[in-house]
Amino acid sequence: MHYLIDDPALASRTPGEELAIAASRSGTGVVATTVHEPLARHFPLASTRPRPPIRDLLKSATLTDESVSFVQERQALAHVTTRDTAYAGTPEAHQQPRAVKAALTTVSVRVPLPDQICRDPALLARFFDHRVIVRLCTVENDVLLHGSADGAVTGLLRLPGLRHLRGRPDLLGSIMAAAADVEDQGGSCDALVMHPRVYWQLVALGALPTLDAAGLRITRTRMIAPEQVLLGDFRAGVTLLDGTSSTLTLRRGDELAEIEAGGRIGLAVHLPQHFALLTLAPESVPAPIETLTTAEASAEGGATS
Repeated sequence: MHYLIDDPALASRTPGEELAIAASRSGTGVVATTVHEPLARHFPLASTRPRPPIRDLLKSATLTDESVSFVQERQALAHVTTRDTAYAGTPEAHQQPRAVKAALTTVSVRVPLPDQICRDPALLARFFDHRVIVRLCTVENDVLLHGSADGAVTGLLRLPGLRHLRGRPDLLGSIMAAAADVEDQGGSCDALVMHPRVYWQLVALGALPTLDAAGLRITRTRMIAPEQVLLGDFRAGVTLLDGTSSTLTLRRGDELAEIEAGGRIGLAVHLPQHFALLTLAPESVPAPIETLTTAEASAEGGATS
């Protein structure tokens, strides 16, 4: 009987298990269930294969009332930052705080699947937890970087006051110089967002222990261009706003079905000037490895057999 009790707080079950139970109760048609947790927090492989999504770089808050405001500080347009050691010359000495109303947007993903999977509760639960949630994380990364279509979320790559920096031929040196630039603005550079090709180039250079020693967390995602690296004070500069619930919907047909999953998120931008977008020098951007066509792969396989 305990297994049949709803668990919307996900205290003992996964999101996929909650959906599978709802589906087994309803049979065919449309099945919907709600959980009181952001789904992106529940990817089951996160602890054993750490590849943090952007949300993991940020502090977060749950909004029970979407009418709340937050404080944003912007640098006075007339102020010119100096490089001397006096407080009066620093950006924060001339920042102007203002109250900004929070806004949330719905982030969701739709995934088709054969109805056969829906007839097996264990298989349906695993498919949701392992495949649907990871796709939702990708969509969420996209929104957090580029913004939402309704304008509720200003993407981190489009922040007002975001500074644009030009890299040097030295990849690691450019990243370190850009991190120092973030701290020239008064922030603490605590994280980087980069394309996987750049990340693995840093692995090849043996640079990860250096970045880790500096306290820099890294999110690698295809949602940012290979020639760009986003640096910033992610913890202090912005807050991820989560709604109070997530929705899981299963629509079943005769042979095909569809899962839709998502929730509400927002982004409170406190200090946009604490972020910088580094454009890497062309010679420091790793090129993609060549992909062989089927014919080429067959020819090479024949040549080595």
